[in-house]
Order: sequence, then C-alpha cells, then structure tokens
Amino acid sequence: MASGFFAILDDIGALMDDVAVTAKVAAKKTAGILGDDLAVNAEKSTGFLSSRELPVLWAITKGSLVNKIIIVPIALLLNVFFPVAIKVILVLGGLYLAYEGVEKVVEYFFHRPKPSHVEAKEVTQEGEAAEKAKIRSAITTDFILSIEIVIIALGSVLDEKLTIQIMTVSVIALLATIGVYGIVALIVRMDDAGYRLMKASGEKGILSAIGKILVKSLPVIIKILSIVGTVALILVSGGIFAHNIAFLHHIFPSFPSILREFAFGLIAGLILVVLLALGKKLVSLIKA
Repeated sequence: MASGFFAILDDIGALMDDVAVTAKVAAKKTAGILGDDLAVNAEKSTGFLSSRELPVLWAITKGSLVNKIIIVPIALLLNVFFPVAIKVILVLGGLYLAYEGVEKVVEYFFHRPKPSHVEAKEVTQEGEAAEKAKIRSAITTDFILSIEIVIIALGSVLDEKLTIQIMTVSVIALLATIGVYGIVALIVRMDDAGYRLMKASGEKGILSAIGKILVKSLPVIIKILSIVGTVALILVSGGIFAHNIAFLHHIFPSFPSILREFAFGLIAGLILVVLLALGKKLVSLIKA
C-alpha cells in the first residue's frame, strides 16, 4: 500500500517536472504576445476615476479568467477533431484587432470633441455607460489575444501527451492572466502610491522625491502605453495574418517581419474601417 502511494507521488513529481519544462518553453514562445497583451490591456484599464480603477480592473480580470476557461478546452478539442477551425478563428480575431487598432488611429486624427454644455446627470450616465463599454471592449480584446496565447502555447507541446498539453496550456493561460493584470494593477495605482509616500514623508527627503517621480511618471507611462497598445493591436493582427494566410508569405519576403506584419494589420484595419463607415452611411440612407 505504502509503496503504491509513493509510486503515485513519484509519477506526479515526474509529471510536474515535465510540465515545468514544457511551460518554460511555451512561456518563451508566448513572451511577445504577452508583452502586447500587457500594453493593450494597460491602455484599456486606464482613463477612469481613481476610485473606479481597481473595480474596473477586477471586472476585466474576471472576464479574462472566464475567457481562458472557455478558450482552453475548446482549443484542445478543436486541435483533436477539427484543427483547421483554429486558423479560421485566429484570422477572424486578427480582423477584429486590426479594426480596433486602426479605428483608434482614425479617431485620434479625425475625432471631434463633444459639446461641453451637458447636464451633470447626463455626464454621470455617459460615464457609467462609457465604463461598461470600455470593460466590454477590454474583455473582447482579451478574448482575441487569449486565443493567440493559448494556440501558441498549444503549438509548443503538440508532440507531448494529452495530459501534459492540458496542464501546460492551463498554466500559461493562468500565468498570462495573473501576470498581465497584476502588472497593470501596479501601473494604474502608481500615482496613489506616490501620494502616500509624499504624505508619509511630510513631502521631505528621498521618499517624497520617489513619490513625486511616481506621480509625474504615471501620465507619461499611460500615454506611452496607449500608443504602444494601439501599435500592438495592429502588429498582433498582422502577425496572425502573416502566419495563417499562406499567400501572404510571398509578399515582400525581404522586408523585416515586424514591418510586414504592421503593414498587413494596417491595410486590413483601414479596409475594415472604410467598409464599416460606408455600411453605416448606407444603413442611414436606407432608413432616411
């Protein structure tokens, strides 16, 4: 009995060692997309009132966990029974990311500010609606990026046993959520930490100086992350197209891959933005 128990423990230990090795390999292969995920989600998790930052981030984190719970088993099943569907899903997700990224660029250059003469009640209602919309957008974008992360992680362990595939992909999915949103939480609370340091030190000494740096750095970091997040959306989408659409392999093969992928994402996003804008105009003309 005892020998059987220790044999089971030995098997579990060996399995954990195998999973640790495969998870390390998968983490290296997903490092790039995890960096993009961080930039995109940090940008989407900012821009709220200080009192709403953590509740909003927690809502997005819960949505991200639900995304992983949905994606991981579906990806594993599709890989076994219908592997071609994975590429189709990736390309559709890439189209969404390209549209979202390019739409941000278009809005930046052509956005017109709304009139400021609105009632306080309307501003509050619009703020609540905008918060919910941004949370939905963040969770949707996380869903697409999570698909890419899970597929890349799965691709790194296709030659392993099913048990190792399941555990490796699950570990990467969990680490992606905890790691990404943990760092995002630290970023969005930088100013609060800075103010507390300044208050605790009486605004004197090295702690006060560090606090001031944190407070002044946050807007700069958010601005940088906003730009990086937008570029990341376009790059990730272009990477999905480049790796999953065969004829794109032969377009500008001598160009650096990062430029090719950015161009693919940008062109796809521009086409979608134009098509959707024309579609909206057509619908409005029909209704009129």
